[in-house]
Order: sequence, then C-alpha cells, then structure tokens
Amino acid sequence: MENPVSVNENGINLKPEKMEKEKLYHCIFKNKAMLVFKDSQDVLNCYEIEQEDLVEKIRKTCNGDDLEKILEDYLSEQT
Repeated sequence: MENPVSVNENGINLKPEKMEKEKLYHCIFKNKAMLVFKDSQDVLNCYEIEQEDLVEKIRKTCNGDDLEKILEDYLSEQT
C-alpha cells in the first residue's frame, strides 16, 4: 500500500484520500518531524515537532505503534 505521507526535495506530499481515519502518520522534513492524521470527521490534523532528541527518536521508528509509544514516553517525561 502506498504511503499517504511522503517527502521529496520540494516538501511534504499528503494524500488524505489514502489515509485511514484515526491512524497516525509521520515523516521527517528539514530536521522536523511532521505528524499527520485524519480524524473521524475527515479533518486533517498536522503537527510539527522541532525538538532534536524527539525528532531523532521518531526518525529511527518506522512503525505507527512505536511512534505512539515514543510520544507517550516523551509526554510522561515532561510531567
């Protein structure tokens, strides 16, 4: 299956029609992590992460479950 979020030299390409609802997608562009998901009402949500250590952890993951765990761990460390 084609990834609905991709990156090339011109920027980030999104294909919302290929996204599953409530599934988190990610990519790295210019040393920033971009998190994207389509909610239950088909609204596209995008978040940009610039924190270097978190971006590096995200860069090393290739799996949505791992990504969610990384974010959960990061949030728990912040409290």
